[in-house]
This record gives sequence, structure tokens and C-alpha cells, in this order.
Amino acid sequence: MTKLKINADHVLGKINKEIYGHFSEHLGRCIYEGLYVGEDSQIENVNGMRTDVIEALKEIRVPVLRWPGGCFADEYHWKDGIGPKAGRKKMINTHWGGVVEDNSFGTHEYFELCRQLGCESYVNGNLGSGTVQEMSEWVEYMTFDGVSPMAVLRAENGHARPWRVHYFGVGNENWGCGGNMNPDFYANEYRRYQTYVRDYHQDYRINKICCGPNVDDYEWTRKVLETCFAHGGRDQHGFMNGLSLHYYTVPGDGWQHKGSATDFDAKEYYRTLHKAYYMDEIVRRHGAIMDEFDPKKEIGLMVDEWGTWYDVEPGTNPGFLYQQNTMRDALVAALTLNIFNKHSDRVKMANIAQMVNVLQSVILTDGAQMVKTPTWSVFRMYRAHQDAQLVESSLESAPIGLETEYAVLNLTESVSIDADGVMHITLANLSLEEAYDIDVEISGSAQESADSANCRGISGEITGEILTGSMTDKNTFEVPDAVKIAAFDDVKRTDAGLKFTIPACSVVHLAVR
Repeated sequence: MTKLKINADHVLGKINKEIYGHFSEHLGRCIYEGLYVGEDSQIENVNGMRTDVIEALKEIRVPVLRWPGGCFADEYHWKDGIGPKAGRKKMINTHWGGVVEDNSFGTHEYFELCRQLGCESYVNGNLGSGTVQEMSEWVEYMTFDGVSPMAVLRAENGHARPWRVHYFGVGNENWGCGGNMNPDFYANEYRRYQTYVRDYHQDYRINKICCGPNVDDYEWTRKVLETCFAHGGRDQHGFMNGLSLHYYTVPGDGWQHKGSATDFDAKEYYRTLHKAYYMDEIVRRHGAIMDEFDPKKEIGLMVDEWGTWYDVEPGTNPGFLYQQNTMRDALVAALTLNIFNKHSDRVKMANIAQMVNVLQSVILTDGAQMVKTPTWSVFRMYRAHQDAQLVESSLESAPIGLETEYAVLNLTESVSIDADGVMHITLANLSLEEAYDIDVEISGSAQESADSANCRGISGEITGEILTGSMTDKNTFEVPDAVKIAAFDDVKRTDAGLKFTIPACSVVHLAVR
């Protein structure tokens, strides 16, 4: 019997809903064909946004959407994407496939997408190839409510009222595709550029996000913070609200041989999950450096690119990064989100890469067809954690796998209590063969409330759902529901809490009322 202990009275902090954020770049078929088909498309749409995709995304309660990149952001010039579409400048997408970008999806279309999704905005500015003036004018165009050149231009283009920019990234991957800068140079550029990302509205401010490290580049984190916080940077209101972090799970032996998304064996399965678990270490170690400069944890660690990255599907454009999605990806999502929940004192936002048709997508499309991936199902099951209170939990676990160097813990969990007092337990079993009997011991007010209500079994007070299957199971356009959420009813109440068995290769969500 495996023990899961929960102390409902020990609240560790809030799980920001933004941890469940998404990323949409002008890359492959993420924007075009995936999210946006245009107003004249035969595919059902509202103002160009395809209805089926929007409805599926609303179901998982997308809290925030990052756009327009990614590497694309640092070659994107926003004025190319406004005004009448027939007159918008065409460009070559040099990072992703060398295809023509016609800029028919720009600032106005992005905010319309956010409106339909009901989500917050996260705009990534161009520091790599853009100017301070260009960035400053974009912020003015989006947010200024009054008489100014950019506000007048926005009105001329059909939107008199300003939008709200919740988050603004000052550059992207500036250690690489965003300019190949060293940390001192970028940090000084950040200091300069962020000065002109102005708060034009007195009732809210733009949260500014500084370009943070690639994976485990701890030197970048330290040097950027040292330079940014020198000479009073720390004391400037709104100087920095977040530091980004990028980490992709790549199971193969390098970027040239990343491995197949669908054709893999048990060794590669465990190797993938082992590498996904590395997120816990890099979050802890970057967080420790941030603690030196920001002991009150006022600056969020924003993991605004994460997910699995495999070789593209055979026959597709290698620059489009289109890959299928299996139960293996669902387990990566589950354990990663549990990690973020557990580190929610420092991790304030995360954005899976990417939303549709690119890398670890939650949605795949093919013409008018759409499928929800196993990763979508995990986000659907975990949505209850958004803005809930993380409570203390501990779980007995053991290393499993077929190679010692790629061992991974068999079980991972996180527990929260939402605004209605409902406890949510998410648990993932990474083993391909072993089911585990789980004995949940709940202490604190939640258990007392349950006892006073005389709850037993699943008498309406405890509900469960499960996602399970073989490691290579996937949803296709021919069989779109091969992997789907099912009811999980075999949960018993004990004197101390709950008892149930979690099957191999599965994710479970329990709601205890």
C-alpha cells in the first residue's frame, strides 16, 4: 500500500491560473489553419477564428496566451500586421520553414482571439532586430486611451478602445535566436527597452518579463539579475515582474535525432519521463539564484516554453515542427504540471509549446477536422487547480525504469483546495506495468468536514476521472477518441481518508467535497 498524506490545513500558497498557459507562434500551422482560417473560410469561424478549436480551448479554460513567438518575435515588426489585409507586407519566415508570412494575423486578430478565448494577453516584443521606438509605439498602440499618434492609428484601423496587455516579454531567447547576446549585454538592453514599456492606464500595469535562461544556464540567470538590479534596478516600480525559462523534453541523443513521437519502446518512454523530471531541478536551482535578489518572491519564474520535442511526422515540412501526441505526452504533461504546482511560490506562469499543430499540442487539425490530444485531456483534468490553494502533500514513491541512468519516480502528485472548499488531487502513475494501491490520509479541516457530512464511497461527495492507455496510444483524425477521459468510480472512504488503485500508465483526478 502506497501512502499519500495530505495536510489540508497547511496552505503553501496560490497556484496561479497562468501556470496553465499556452503559446502560439507564427510557426507551421499553429496560427494559420490551426487557430485562424480567415473570415471567408468554409470552416466554421467567428471573425476568422475557427469555432471548433475555440470551443475545445475554452473547455480547458486557457488562462493566458503568448504571441507572436518564440524566435519569430525577434524578427516581427508589428506595423506589418495592421491595417487592411490586402496591403499588409509579406515576409519570409526565416526561422520556420522559409514560407511566406502574409501578416493577415496581427495585433487586432490576436486580441480578438484572446477575447473569444476569454484569456489574458502575453505579447512578446522584438528586442533582437527591433528598436526601442518600435516597441514603445506598439505598447502605445495597444494600450493608450487618449489622443496620440498610435491611438489615432489604432482607431483608424477599427478599434477605438485600447486593449489590456497583461504581460509583455522584452525579447525572446536573446542568448540564441533573439540576437546571440551575452547576459551582460542583454541585461543592459532590457533595462533600456523596459523603460519605454509604459503603463498608460492608472488602474493596471503591464507585467514585464525579462528573457531568462535556456535550461540549466545558471550563469545567465545570475549575470542578468546582477546587471538588472545594479544601481537601483530592484527598487524601480514594475522594473521586472517575471524571468522566463525555456526547457524542452528531448528523448533522443541530440537535436539531430530527437526520436519519434509515436514509434518508441519502453526504454525511450522512461528516458523521456526522466528528462521531463529534470524540470524540477532547474526550477529549484534557478529559483535559488532568484531568491538571492528577490527573497520576497515578487518576480515570477515564467516557464513560457516547455513540452516534448520529437522528430517531425514523416512527410511534413521539417520547419513546421508537427508531431503526434500519445499517452507518453500525457504523462509528461501531468508530471510537469504537478512540478509547477509544487513550485507555485516561484513559478507564476507557464506556457506549453505549442497550442495547435506544433510540438506538444493540445489540438491537432487537418482541414476541417480537429482532434483533442491526450495532452488536452490532462489540461482538462488539471484545470481545477487554477487559482486554487496548494496544500501540503507527500507521496511514497520509488525509482522505476529499464536503465539506471534514466530512472524516474513511479508516482507524482499535487493537491489543492479551490474557492468552494473542494479538494483536488491529481496523481500520475508513470509505470508501464504496475498498478499501485493508494492509501490517502487526509488531516485538517477538509477531512473533518467530510466526516461531519458522513460521506462514504462516491455518494456525490467524491468524484473521479481517469486518463489511461498504452504508452503509444493516440488520437487520430480517423479515430479521434482512442484516448479520452473516463469516470473513475472505484474510490473508497476510510477512517483516515481514501483508498483506490491507480492503473499503470494513467492520470487520475479526484475531487473531494
